[in-house]
Amino acid sequence: MANSKGTKERLIDTVIELIWRNSYGSVSVDEICKTANVKKGSFYHFFSSKAELAVAALEQYYTESKPLFEDIFSASRTPLERFDRLVEVILVRQKDIAEKYGHVCGCPFASLGSEMAGQEELIREKIQNTIGKYKTKYYEKTLREMVDDGIIDADTDIHLKAQEVYSYLLGQVMLARIQNDLKPLNDSLKNGLFKILGVDMATA
Repeated sequence: MANSKGTKERLIDTVIELIWRNSYGSVSVDEICKTANVKKGSFYHFFSSKAELAVAALEQYYTESKPLFEDIFSASRTPLERFDRLVEVILVRQKDIAEKYGHVCGCPFASLGSEMAGQEELIREKIQNTIGKYKTKYYEKTLREMVDDGIIDADTDIHLKAQEVYSYLLGQVMLARIQNDLKPLNDSLKNGLFKILGVDMATA
């Protein structure tokens, strides 16, 4: 049983690693198995397809990211401190990953979604119903507190504003990947986010 569990975990870890390095479309089942040192028959014992493996990788990403988001959006921080910390985490993460792989990687699962959502319903549904929703949940909670504290207008559409924040951060990270350049991200990510929030950074 332990070996079986180890095999499944190796496959998930390997597909994550290969998606970071390349893209979902460029990674074959054969390459995944070779890199994970797993026989192809073992792959199909656990996963019926590469898409199913990608969904398992998305689930692992969600599980591993949750404690980090709980910390970033902890009630011990003020609402603005949470968004400030979020930007800091994104920038540090992008820098570390770029140094590891030799190029700006953006968000591999956003790349996966844009690449395959129209072709693989399993992937589209997982990204839409898990990754996107759990992030915007934190944004909405913090935005409501900002309304309560008088930081932003009381008539702010919280759901729409949270979607704007999610789309902005995702878009900027993806643009950094396209340009293979972190400098614009480092220079403007926080300023752009606070503009979307409707907060003057000079008084924040």
